[in-house]
Amino acid sequence: MSRVTQEDVIKALTGIVDPDAGRDVISAGLIHGLVLREGHVGFSVEVAPERGPAMEPLRRQCEEAVRKLPGVLSVTAVLTAHRAAARPQQPNHGHDHTHGEGRPAPKRQGPLQIPGVAAIVAVASGKGGVGKSTVAVNLALGLAKLGRRVGLLDADIYGPSIPRMLGLKGKPEVEGKKLKPMENYGIKTMSIGFLVEEDTAMIWRGPMVQSALTQMMTDVAWGELDVLIVDMPPGTGDAQLTMVQRVPLTGAVVVSTPQEIALIDARKGYAMFEKTHVPVFGIVENMAYFVSPGSGEKSYIFGEGGARRMAEKLGCDFLGEVPLHMSVRETSDAGTPIVATAPDSPEARIFIEIAAKVGAHIDEALGTRARKAPKIVIEG
Repeated sequence: MSRVTQEDVIKALTGIVDPDAGRDVISAGLIHGLVLREGHVGFSVEVAPERGPAMEPLRRQCEEAVRKLPGVLSVTAVLTAHRAAARPQQPNHGHDHTHGEGRPAPKRQGPLQIPGVAAIVAVASGKGGVGKSTVAVNLALGLAKLGRRVGLLDADIYGPSIPRMLGLKGKPEVEGKKLKPMENYGIKTMSIGFLVEEDTAMIWRGPMVQSALTQMMTDVAWGELDVLIVDMPPGTGDAQLTMVQRVPLTGAVVVSTPQEIALIDARKGYAMFEKTHVPVFGIVENMAYFVSPGSGEKSYIFGEGGARRMAEKLGCDFLGEVPLHMSVRETSDAGTPIVATAPDSPEARIFIEIAAKVGAHIDEALGTRARKAPKIVIEG
C-alpha cells in the first residue's frame, strides 16, 4: 500500500473551491488542524459562524477528495465555526503542521461557563456498544471514592442510560430558575432521561440537540464540583461538536474495545478532540478479556491489547483494562454500579485505579497538586 503524505492531502484539497471566496479551501485558509497518522487523516474546515449551516456540502467534498487518495484508510473532516477575531493569524496558508506531529495547541475556551465547576471531563467513544456509559458511571463514582465532589451529565440525547445505571427515577425539582440535579451514591446527575419516558424515541434534529445540551449544562444548579463527568453520545456528530466547541473541556477519556473495527472509530474520536484542542487524558479498553466464573482464567475473546497499542501509537496514556465480567453488567443493569456497591471487588478496583489516573491528569491540567480530600480552590 502506498504511503499518503501531508503534501498529498493538501494537493487534493486544493481541488476543492470555496464558492463564496472563489478560491480553493487551502488558499482561502479554511483547513486547520491537519492530522495524519498511518493512513488515518483528520482536519477541520473552519468557516464564519453565519456560514456554518450552508457549508456541510463543502465539508463532504473535502472529505471525499482526501478519501480517494491511495493509502488513505479513513478520513474525518469536522466543520467548525469560529469568529475571525478569536483566531490568531495563521502563518502557513491555513494548514497547521504542528498539530499533526507535535502536541495540540492550547484549546479555545467556549462561551459557556458553569460557575462552581472546576473541571469538565468528557467520556467518549467513536461508536456505540463499547460500554462507554458503564465506564463513565464507574469513573465518576471512582473519583468520588477518591474524595472529589463529582457531577455526571448524561449528554447522550438519543440513548440516555445513566438514570437506569444509577437507579434514579422521577423528575428533577426546580431550584429558583434552574433544575436541581438528582443524586445517588454521592454524585449529582442530570439526564434528558429524567425529562422524557424511558421508551420515548428522541427524533430531534441538530439544533434541538444542541439546545438541550446547552440547557443541561447551564440551566442546572450543579453547585460546587471538583469535576463534572460528561457521558458523550457515541460518534463525532453535532452533539459532540456542540460539547467540544462550546464547553471549556479540561480533557477527555476515549473508550474502546480491543477489536480493530472499534479501534478505527476510537481513532476518529481521538482526532476530533485533538483537532478541537481538547487534551485526551487517555484510552480505556473495555471488555478487554472475559473472566471464567469457575477458574478465573482470562480469555481475550475480542483480541488482546489493541487499545494499549493504539495509545502507544497516538502518544497518549493507556488508562487501564476493564474485563467483560458478569458482575459489571449485572450491577449496571440493576442500577447498583459496582464501584458504589462492591468497591473492594477486583472489578471495582480497576475503575478506581483508572479514576486515580484521570484525577492526576485533571490536577496537572488545572495546575494543582493532588488532593486527598475535597476543597474549594480559589484562583485569582
